[in-house]
Amino acid sequence: MRQARADEYAEFAVARAGHLYRSACLLTAGDTYLAEDLVQETFGRLYVRWGRVSRVGNPAGYAQTVLTRAFLAHQRRRSSRERATDVFPDLPGSGDGDASLRLTLLDALARLPAKDRAVVVLRYWEDRSVEETADVMNVSSAAVRTRCSRALGRLRELLGEDLAEYARP
Repeated sequence: MRQARADEYAEFAVARAGHLYRSACLLTAGDTYLAEDLVQETFGRLYVRWGRVSRVGNPAGYAQTVLTRAFLAHQRRRSSRERATDVFPDLPGSGDGDASLRLTLLDALARLPAKDRAVVVLRYWEDRSVEETADVMNVSSAAVRTRCSRALGRLRELLGEDLAEYARP
């Protein structure tokens, strides 16, 4: 039974690793090293609780919640925050996107406060509802709507009013 559960966990981890890493990169505004650490921490927490997690209806959603909460906890620990440079490392990509556009968007996300950035990633990258986002962040739905409005307003200031040029056709 243990081997079957371990195999199930390994299959889940392989299937979700890429998505969790991309979400973590957005949450950290391009800090790939921190993103890797957050994903590793997420998988560690999932492994310990896999018996219960595998029985829930949506283990992928649970993993995303753990990742977001790990990110927010890291942001609260200011003393653990080290950043030697403001230059983004080369980001791995499929080559089908515009690198300068990605860097512009990551820079704009980096200028948002951590909780506002988390709301934007959950609502628009993860395509979660206001209620789901509130549940993940342990805040009220009104707080999510307020943060979302504030974050989008700040992004408009940073990127300009004409956001259509940043949207994919």
